[in-house]
Amino acid sequence: MRTATVKRDTNETKIQIVISLDGGHIAVEKSIFPDKKEDEHASQATQSQRIDVNTGIGFLDHMLHALAKHSGWSLIVECIGDLHIDDHHTAEDVGIALGVAFHQALGAVKGVKRFGSGFAPLDEALSRAVVDLSNRPYAVVELGLVREKIGDLSCEMIPHVIESFAQGAKITVHVDCLRGTNDHHKSESAFKALAVAIKEAISSNGTNDVPSTKGVLF
Repeated sequence: MRTATVKRDTNETKIQIVISLDGGHIAVEKSIFPDKKEDEHASQATQSQRIDVNTGIGFLDHMLHALAKHSGWSLIVECIGDLHIDDHHTAEDVGIALGVAFHQALGAVKGVKRFGSGFAPLDEALSRAVVDLSNRPYAVVELGLVREKIGDLSCEMIPHVIESFAQGAKITVHVDCLRGTNDHHKSESAFKALAVAIKEAISSNGTNDVPSTKGVLF
């Protein structure tokens, strides 16, 4: 099973993430919340997946829920951040920690397709994502957002979450919103397209080979 647990504590955020890239049952050993949060807007349990995301920022939870659902992951994200300051530290640190968890769960890049691409529409919005499990962190994210905020998440942080994830995951990511007028739709279609691309990239290529002419990916 490709699973990982990551804990990341700083003076700005306290984060715990459990991930399984192939779905299935997962659980935290001990929640970081003093009392179990009852907010279930980004929680879902099926026979094949468990998703429970609580960062304290509703729209961020919504995006990570969509990312996990369409990537086929099981995912638990808990974060206590300094939201009395703003959303930056929480959004950035969750992106980094999620990337680190993904990188640890994936392990050695071999026996997988390595490259993945995906398109996802949401009403008038259409986004495209391309992923390379390169072990070279890089991200180009162009969503064309115009609003200041969606819910409690600053629009400037939405591409930055993807950039932070790519940094922690050590992957190359290109995400573009090709068209759209509603910033919620553009953002959600982008995360769903990224999920589709990731799901393809981490899928089996039918061998145990390293998918690189160099013979190594690190």
